[in-house]
Amino acid sequence: MTQMNIRMKAKLIYAIIVCALIAVSLLYACRGRKVTITQSISINRPATIQPDYAGSVIPPNIAPLNFIIKQEGAGYYVRIHSEEGNPIEIFSRKPTIVIQKQAWHKLLNLNRGRQLNMDIYVKSRDGTSSSEQGNIGWIRYQTLTARIAAEDIDTFLVYRRIRPAHSTWREIGIYQRNLGSFEESTILDNGYFKHGCVNCHAFCGNHADKVLIGIRSAVCGSSALLIEGGKVRKIGTKFGYTSWHPSGKIAVFAVNKVRQLFHSAASEVRDVLDFDSLIACYVVESESVKTTPDLAKKDRLETYPAWSADGRYLYFCSAPLTWTDKNIVPEFYNQIKYDLVRTSYDIDSDQWGPLETVLSAGDTGMSILLPRISPDGRWLLFCMCDYGCFPVYRQSSDLYMMDLEAAKQTGRYEYSRLDINSGQSESWHSWSSSARWIVFSSKRDSGVFTRTYIAYVDNTGKVHKPIRLPQKDPTYYDSCLWTYSVPELVTEPVRAAKETLGRIVCGSEEIPIKMPITMATPKAGELPGQQEPWQVERE
Repeated sequence: MTQMNIRMKAKLIYAIIVCALIAVSLLYACRGRKVTITQSISINRPATIQPDYAGSVIPPNIAPLNFIIKQEGAGYYVRIHSEEGNPIEIFSRKPTIVIQKQAWHKLLNLNRGRQLNMDIYVKSRDGTSSSEQGNIGWIRYQTLTARIAAEDIDTFLVYRRIRPAHSTWREIGIYQRNLGSFEESTILDNGYFKHGCVNCHAFCGNHADKVLIGIRSAVCGSSALLIEGGKVRKIGTKFGYTSWHPSGKIAVFAVNKVRQLFHSAASEVRDVLDFDSLIACYVVESESVKTTPDLAKKDRLETYPAWSADGRYLYFCSAPLTWTDKNIVPEFYNQIKYDLVRTSYDIDSDQWGPLETVLSAGDTGMSILLPRISPDGRWLLFCMCDYGCFPVYRQSSDLYMMDLEAAKQTGRYEYSRLDINSGQSESWHSWSSSARWIVFSSKRDSGVFTRTYIAYVDNTGKVHKPIRLPQKDPTYYDSCLWTYSVPELVTEPVRAAKETLGRIVCGSEEIPIKMPITMATPKAGELPGQQEPWQVERE
């Protein structure tokens, strides 16, 4: 081949590459073009979208709320706007609407406390278009509106993921999600310790610098991981439901002899019963466990401890233990109902006060469970269901709110059922550090899988329409076989490496724990259920 032919061939290849680059540039320019719809037909109803965000209150720092338009069409146009800033305009040939993260966060941040509007247009399949007259055949639906809250939600959400099996599992773990994005990372999963159980994570306040995580393993034993800053230690006993005193000096935890039972026929065949339980205190400085008679009565079942915001009161749930054989399900198991009680505590003198009944199951006719007090001390959020100690398995379980400040004034503990409840189980819940947000678990989508929902609480205690934990793919939950439970809001991530936590779980070094001799439920020198088969204690 001559030198001239080589040069001509090189020029031809160069021209082809340039043309290809121009074509790609034009293609992306067309995709990013501003869509102008000059002709449309308005319909006097809103479009159906999934998830449904209309009428909800959303955090100004939440990840983009991507959604699907459930209307058939040949094209879709969405304009998201508020009073300030540039609108977000999205044109798609598919009904899946994915919002650009940077533009979304900018729009929400500029419009805190204001209304967010979504204009939705759908192009009919028999419509045509004209470059001179604009798009023809477009249907405009009523504008969907939500409100952007003024207050941020805590940046991270920690939860447990588990398959909704009946009595066993393989994969289970504790994960943390950045709520401003779709980034999820593993805190600890059971692949690091022979597929045991990891659960009952508890934070001191809404901070991740002091954490307790419960561990149950047939190979590595039952223990609790204590994370303090950059230090991780293993405590040589199983911690159940746990609540940190605001000082961080002590953590109270339930010790439960839990058994799962099954109904022969029901929409939810699983059930859980406490055969025995008490509440104990772990003292961080002395690395010891102790209890007091009112937290560990022989004739009562104590569980679900929760400190008041100022640390002056410990709230918990208590039911009568009226059967003698603690290995056989009592015939009247569906009559077991828990009261909500509290006891005062002075951390300086380490003195406990008398028990006080806050709300009686005899008065409500229901079992009162999972008390959580808002960080400002104003509100008490709790569950009530028809019976028992495990609301996630009870379809009747709903969320209720009590105004503790009003109770101080009137001397009456009045409560109300929240409007956000569904016909399915509402259960595990927690507060944000600002006391303006709650997260809770609900089976409202399917009756089977527990999902996490986020709701705004205004200064009157009204809880507004919730949103489901958003995912990048709005169809994610349609095929997701995970159950999300025990959601906890924190202001920063847990920074201990999962490899470190897994190594310590299986390590031999631990803080030894011995129960003191008391007149309470446990025998002297031991924790109840310590040698019980670990896997049947699914929680």
